[in-house]
Amino acid sequence: QLWYFGITKIMRRNEPPLDEGWIPWLGHAIEFGKDAAKFLARMKEKHGDIFTVRVAGLRVTVLLDPHSFDSVLNDRDSFDFTRLRSQVIQKVFSLQLTNIEPILERKWMEQHFQGCSLPKLSSSMNTHLQTLLLHCHNGSAPSEWKQEGLFDLCYSLLFRAGYLTFFERTDNAAAAYQEFRKFDNLLAKLARGSLRREERRTVSHSQERLWELLSPHGLRGGSESSTWQQSYCDFLQQEGIDADMQKKALLLQLWTTQCNAGPAAFWLLGFLLTHPEAMEAVKSEIRGLSTRRDTSFQQPQNNPLEAHSTPVFDSILSETLRLTAAVMIRREVVQDKILDMANGKRYHLRRGDRVCLFPFLSPQMDPQIHQEPQTFKYDRFLNDDMTVKDEFYKDGKKLKYCSMPWGAGKNSLLKSFVTYFHYLSEPCDPEAKLPPVNPSRYGFGMLQPDGDLQVRYRLKRT
Repeated sequence: QLWYFGITKIMRRNEPPLDEGWIPWLGHAIEFGKDAAKFLARMKEKHGDIFTVRVAGLRVTVLLDPHSFDSVLNDRDSFDFTRLRSQVIQKVFSLQLTNIEPILERKWMEQHFQGCSLPKLSSSMNTHLQTLLLHCHNGSAPSEWKQEGLFDLCYSLLFRAGYLTFFERTDNAAAAYQEFRKFDNLLAKLARGSLRREERRTVSHSQERLWELLSPHGLRGGSESSTWQQSYCDFLQQEGIDADMQKKALLLQLWTTQCNAGPAAFWLLGFLLTHPEAMEAVKSEIRGLSTRRDTSFQQPQNNPLEAHSTPVFDSILSETLRLTAAVMIRREVVQDKILDMANGKRYHLRRGDRVCLFPFLSPQMDPQIHQEPQTFKYDRFLNDDMTVKDEFYKDGKKLKYCSMPWGAGKNSLLKSFVTYFHYLSEPCDPEAKLPPVNPSRYGFGMLQPDGDLQVRYRLKRT
């Protein structure tokens, strides 16, 4: 056996550096799951921009050179995401969608959630958000201050606005939110298979309750927005998915559409509220754009951020995403592959291994690309002439990918939310700082805080 492994290593010595850890089979799984950013930063310092680690029996090659990302992203013959996605969906959502062609699913999504459908969805979201904000002050004077944790406030408002937009069930939006938060709080541990017995019961109960709330039967009511749900179930049925799985697939749709908006709004508003110079820059931009002074809730169409170029706001949003968007892009190596790096080096990757890109470490937090990367700078994505700065360099070469989300555009919902809320709230403690991130959420989209920022807010006109 020793002879065999020795020969294998000699034959494949052009593989990335391998770090197996001290625990047989488990390798670095515990450290990876506890704080992936801290662990991978340590591995990068030790091995460079490409290395392989042992994680729960798997060999995971981590690529951190943004100049080389396209070597993985553009090669669908060697690197596949379909089976990995199916495995995660089954593990987290108890859902099997193995028969669905990704191209057909993407075409369906574009038909109902993009293009001509997007303005209608955005308008509905704005209307529901406005109603929910006003509802917060039912029975109170408009000038009366209310106090709440900013994360809970943002997540609750944006989730319920999204739920009302997509599912149009005013009678159970609050219940859906409570169950969704229980499920989402344990999602990272569920995906890693590290739930304790009581946590498994909590997840199971929340899933069952959400499936019940989201079931096509429970959602029937003749509303216009239910057409996409029926269309989705029809699409799944045509692809051979039974009624039980169709019900579970609606929870996947709910999580996909609602899991990031609340946390993103929290970080965006949190940075504004704790950085007065950024808040004043946004207010100044809004004042400069507004030709009509009435931006009351009674006139949601008067939202200057949606209709005009807003380089200051866009810079703040890009900076927020740079600091808090922590997606991991995973692929399975489906055939032995020689990976060509941008620096000219070549590495052999084995069939059956995993490849992981982690843009959070590079380019987002790379000090060679962004000076003082841990620091929030509202004008980081602005040129001196107040135009958008989108050229960043590493090793003298311009980056193709410099910020997240790649190719997703700017979220008009966050613009609306900030327009409604930025002049309504302030920290309870003027010296308060944002809480640290929850390190277990690295790899699952927007980070979430480990704690909250207490704010007070009220309705008023400007």
